[in-house]
Amino acid sequence: MKEFALENKVALITGASRGIGEAIAMLLSKYGAHCILVSRKTEGLEEVAGKVRASGGKADIIACNTGYPDQIEALYKTVEEKFGRLDILINNAATNPHFGEMIDADIGIWDKTLDVNLKGPFLMIKYAVPLMVKGGGGAVVNVASVNGIRPGAFQGVYSVTKAAMISMTHVFAKELAAKNIRVNALLPGLTETKFASAITGNAEISKYVTSQIPMGRAAQPSEMAGAVLFLVSDASSYTTGSCLVCDGGLLV
Repeated sequence: MKEFALENKVALITGASRGIGEAIAMLLSKYGAHCILVSRKTEGLEEVAGKVRASGGKADIIACNTGYPDQIEALYKTVEEKFGRLDILINNAATNPHFGEMIDADIGIWDKTLDVNLKGPFLMIKYAVPLMVKGGGGAVVNVASVNGIRPGAFQGVYSVTKAAMISMTHVFAKELAAKNIRVNALLPGLTETKFASAITGNAEISKYVTSQIPMGRAAQPSEMAGAVLFLVSDASSYTTGSCLVCDGGLLV
């Protein structure tokens, strides 16, 4: 369908070396986007880029730890020099170094989680805006979490940062609408990824968590990609500031 076409669009995806980020890259490239795959290390990115190219898509890789402002600035210099534009930004990179009660988290854990989950996405959007304006507009999707609405057990620090990301999505949606830049959020529920392995890899915990989900199972990463395709394409041209929940009915 032409509403979902992404030909001649440049899309930057953080956390693209596996999981949800990889699934998003595969689908956006299938619909014509030239994907810039970003993660801390190039090893996983090379594999994903190979899959994209093997399926007929276009992909470049750039190593960048989005927890470091100087690396983000360098990333955007490369993007501007090589592409001269940016149409789509997917803030998917995240961290969750503390699995336990929030009161036991030290300041170092807070700093690391805030740097990657909130400050990094803020700077990614900040630097993306001039490039998007140059191209006439753009679309941003912040991959938040259902934990930003209903905090997950032993995931308090992570949940707080995702709640803040949802708020940041609303702020940027208002501030950037006049520049023809739409900003929305994806709120995944439990998804089968390495990131969620503390839950999915523990049979007892996984059984309890999935029992709370009406659909009775965790999602596959590919089940998140379709929602992102909608949010970055013309199919959602009047949608900004929205939080698209994909959680198997958990929050119902």
